[in-house]
Amino acid sequence: MANTFRILISTDNHVGYLEDDQIRGKDSFQSFEEVLLLAKQYNVDFILLGGDLFHHSQPSLYCLREVMGLIRQHLFGDKPCEFNICSDQSINFPSRFQRGCNVYDPNLNISIPIFTIHGNHDDPVGQGNLSAMDLLASVGCANYFGRSHDLNDIKVYPILMQKGDTKLALYGLGNVRDERLHHAWRDGSVSFIRPDSSDQDDQERRQSQEWLDHAFNMFVLHQNRVRHGPTSYIPEEFLDEFLDFVLWGHEHDCRIDPEPRDGKDICQPGSSIATSLAEGEALPKHVGLLEITGKDYSLQKIRLSTVRPFQYTAVALSQVDELRSAVGDAKACQRYLYSVVEDLIGRAEREWEEQQEEGENREDRTMPLPLIRIRVDYSGGFDAFNVVVFGKKFVSRVANPRDILKFHRQRTNIAGENATTRRQRQQQILNDPTSSVPERLDNVRVETLVDEILGRNLEVLPENEMQDVVQKLIDKDDKNAVSSFIKQSVLRMKRSIDGDQRSNIDNLSDQYVKRRATELKQDRFDMYAREQTSRNSRRRARQQRDAMDMNDNDNDE
Repeated sequence: MANTFRILISTDNHVGYLEDDQIRGKDSFQSFEEVLLLAKQYNVDFILLGGDLFHHSQPSLYCLREVMGLIRQHLFGDKPCEFNICSDQSINFPSRFQRGCNVYDPNLNISIPIFTIHGNHDDPVGQGNLSAMDLLASVGCANYFGRSHDLNDIKVYPILMQKGDTKLALYGLGNVRDERLHHAWRDGSVSFIRPDSSDQDDQERRQSQEWLDHAFNMFVLHQNRVRHGPTSYIPEEFLDEFLDFVLWGHEHDCRIDPEPRDGKDICQPGSSIATSLAEGEALPKHVGLLEITGKDYSLQKIRLSTVRPFQYTAVALSQVDELRSAVGDAKACQRYLYSVVEDLIGRAEREWEEQQEEGENREDRTMPLPLIRIRVDYSGGFDAFNVVVFGKKFVSRVANPRDILKFHRQRTNIAGENATTRRQRQQQILNDPTSSVPERLDNVRVETLVDEILGRNLEVLPENEMQDVVQKLIDKDDKNAVSSFIKQSVLRMKRSIDGDQRSNIDNLSDQYVKRRATELKQDRFDMYAREQTSRNSRRRARQQRDAMDMNDNDNDE
C-alpha cells in the first residue's frame, strides 16, 4: 500500500444537532465518533469532510469540548504520516495559528489528520468572520482549507500530496451563497489553480508537468446540487473537465455510489444524521473508503451502525379504501394512522435486526427508539387533527412523538395568476377566520407570513434586525436565534429604563415605557444603518483598490 492513498470520506455530520433533546441529544456525537473509529479500523491516511461538521455556526461549549475530545482520543497518536505535502502550505492553510498541516506540527502527535472545508451551517460569522473550523485548526484538531476571501475573484488552490508514486491534487471550496457562486462561476470568476509548467527552470518545469499529467485531481464542495431556483444551485456542467473525482456535500440524500459526469465521477455520501424528517433522510447513512493509486481509484461504501432508525411513508387519505366513507370522521383517520405507525415501527425493528446480522465486528445493540414520519395528504374533505395528542400514544416507542404526522394538502395553481394577485389571495386566506389553521398554512408561503408579521410596527424589536434573525432561523435552522434575540432586546430595554429610573419606580408609566422602547429601537435602527453603510463603503473601497492594483499590473506589463 506504499503507493495507495486511503481516505475516509464523510459529509454533513451536523454535530450538535438537537443536543438539548433528552432522546436524540447524543445522536450526532455517536455518529461522528463512529466515523473516527472507522478511520482507525481501516488505517486510513486521512479523513476528508465535505462541510457542516457542526450544525451551528457558533456551537456550544459542550459541543466543542466533545468534538475536540473525540478527535484527541481517536486521532492523536504516534502513527507516522505516510504522505508528503508538496504545495505551499501558507496558501493552503493561511490561518496565522494553523501554520501548515497539523501532521508537521512538532508540538502535536497526529495519527490520522482531518481535512475539511466549511459548510453553510458552520460558515464564518461574527467578529473576525471566523468559522468553528478556524477554532479546530487553531488547536491542531483539523486542517481547514478551501475558504475564499475574495468572492469577486475566487481562486481554488490545490493541496498537492504525494504517497510513493501516487500524486493527489486536492481542491476544496467552502460554502458560498448559491446564487452568488452561480453568477461568479458563470461569469468566469472561479478558477482552479493548476501547477505551472511554464517555469524557466527545467527541473521545476518537469515536476509541474508530472503533476499535470499524472496527478489524481479531486474536488470537494458544499453547495446545492439539486436545482432550487434559476441560480440557487451549482450545475454539474460548471465543474472543470480536468477533475477526476468530486466529493459533493450539503445534499443529505445518500448517493455515495460514484455517478459519471463528463469524464469525472461525482460522489454524494449524504449526511450522517437525519436533521429533517424527509424522505431522502430515511435512506441508509454511509461513509466511504476511497483508495487512490495513480490515476485509478476504488470506493467502498460503509454503512453507519449508530444511526437512529428512521422510517418514512406518505399517505393520501382519499386513496385509502377503508376511509372513502369516513370523510369528516377524525377518529377513523386516527385509527388508520395508528396502524400505519405500528407497521413502520415493526419495519424499523426488522431492518435493525438484519443490519446487526450483516454487520462485521459489530456488537449486538438494542435498537434505539426509531424516528417515524408519515406525510398525510388530507385533500378531499378530510380534516387535520392535533398531531401532539396523536403522538402521546407512542411516547415511549418512538423518538419524535410530537411530530410523527405532517399534514399537507395539494396546492392548486390558478392559471394566469401573477405574483401580486397570488399574494393578495394568500393574504385573504390568512385573514379568513372560517378557514382552519392547517388550511391557511397550506395555501400561504412562509414569505407571506414573515411580511405580514414584520410589516407591522413592532413596539420593542427593531424590524431590520428581526428580519436578519428570521433569515438566520430559516437558512441555518438555528432554533435559538429568535429567542436569544428577543431576550437580548428585552434585557437591553430593561437596563436602559433602570438606568433612568433607579430612584423612582413610580414614574414607569405605560407611556414612558413605550416612549423609551421607541427611542431605544430607533437607536438600534440608526446603529444598524450606520454599520450597513460602513460595510458598503469598505466593500466599494476594496473593489476600487483591486481595480487600481489590476491597472498597475497592466501598466507594469
